[in-house]
Order: sequence, then C-alpha cells, then structure tokens
Amino acid sequence: MQRSLPLEKPDLETYPATLDLARKQAARCQRCPLYLHATQTVFGEGPKHALIMFVGEQPGDKEDLAGRPFVGPAGKLFDQMLDEAGVAREKCYVTNAVKHFKNEPRGKFRLHKRPDAGEIEACKWWLRIEKKLVRPRLFVALGATAAFSLTGNGKDILKRRGHFEQTGDGTPVLITVHPSSLLRVRDAADAARAKSLFRGDLKKIAVKIPEAA
Repeated sequence: MQRSLPLEKPDLETYPATLDLARKQAARCQRCPLYLHATQTVFGEGPKHALIMFVGEQPGDKEDLAGRPFVGPAGKLFDQMLDEAGVAREKCYVTNAVKHFKNEPRGKFRLHKRPDAGEIEACKWWLRIEKKLVRPRLFVALGATAAFSLTGNGKDILKRRGHFEQTGDGTPVLITVHPSSLLRVRDAADAARAKSLFRGDLKKIAVKIPEAA
C-alpha cells in the first residue's frame, strides 16, 4: 500500500525531547524506502522510564495495520511468556529495530521480508532516541535483527541466546529469539521445548533486574 501523505525527513541534528514528540516525528519518516509500502510507522510503546526495553525485528502485518507493536499472534505469545516468566509487562517498553513493515505482496497477503543492513542502520535513528529517552536498565534483543541493531552482531543467535552482552554504552543486552520463531514450530514436542527455552531466557530478566518482577 503506497502512502500518499506528504512526508518529511526528521531533523538529523537534534533529538525530540519526549517520546510523544518522537512518535509524531517518526510518523512522517522517510529515512529509507520502506515507508512507501507500509501503512504507517509503528513506534515503540511503554512507560517512559521502563526498566526493560524489548527490541524486535519489525512490525508484522497486524502491527502495521494497528499502528502498535507486538499486537499480532507473536505479540500475544510474547505477553503469555512474559507472564509465565514472572516479568511485569507494565514495566517493559517494546519496540522494533525497524519501524516500517517490509513486505512482499502475494495475492491477498503481504509476506514478511527481513530488513537489510541499510534499512536497519537508517532506523537506528529512532532506536537511539528511544534508548536515550527511556534509559532502560536492560535491553532484550528478540532475534538477529535486534541483536545486530543493539550490539553490531546479528550472527549465531542460537549460540548466544540466554547470554548477556552489552550495547556500546555498556547497558546489558539479553540475547534471545523472536517469539514469532516459536509459532513456526509445527511438531508439538518441539514447540513445547522451544517455548520452555524462551521462557527460561525471559526468567533471567528478573534475576538480573529483580524490580522487573
């Protein structure tokens, strides 16, 4: 779906002072071509001083239409796993490394396409703003794209999952998979194991930041 509204590039010299201002600016972002085929920008949500910031890859079809992150099937599973891991959802800020839905039309459907390095780099502007304004005590990278955006390395996620790394400023980053990967596991036993591993990763949050429980 191509957008017809006139768009403005954000000011590259100054950061907006609040998340609300950042969200308004991001709504008109054209830092990369992804805005051309997305319904709208999907900015992050959560308390302005959240303890934990979860970073996913990009909005999916449901998020693109709703304009909110983590509201589709993977988001519902994410909420369930957080609850089971004992992490208070209201203490978390959720966002994505890329704020527009990259997709390929296929009949009545729009198929997800992974953002490339240039698109991730262009959208770091908004993630830097969220990091600066929220100042979480812990980041959680959900998948390879998020890990790349936060740590500069998006490789070997399955080997790194469950471990704490750091952003450039020293803030800890817990590496894990994206909850959407759990939905792609068809075998019941394998799916149960995948959920157990993901839940185990999330349980490390409350150990690292006890106030997050």
